Amino acid sequence: MAKAYWVVSYRKIKDQQKLEAYAQLAGPAVAEGGGRFVARGVALKAYELGALQRTTVVEFDSAEKAIACREGDAYRRALEALGDAVERDFRIVQGAE
Repeated sequence: MAKAYWVVSYRKIKDQQKLEAYAQLAGPAVAEGGGRFVARGVALKAYELGALQRTTVVEFDSAEKAIACREGDAYRRALEALGDAVERDFRIVQGAE
């Protein structure tokens, strides 16, 4: 079974305090859902249409686990804390086998 990844690019951060409150809840929610952070931080270099923005990549053992975590209660509470503090692109992609 192929792994799956959350790939999240933060286009704009409007409230750093809310982002930090979100991170305090999101980290445990991701771990509880079986996710592992494999990359997190501002891009080192950007090409083509890329931007030097905060990007997070989280690995899951399957697409089902990635989706279940994103739609689960623990992560929903993290999203409530985040509110409208950021503008981001959140995608779930299947890993190559």
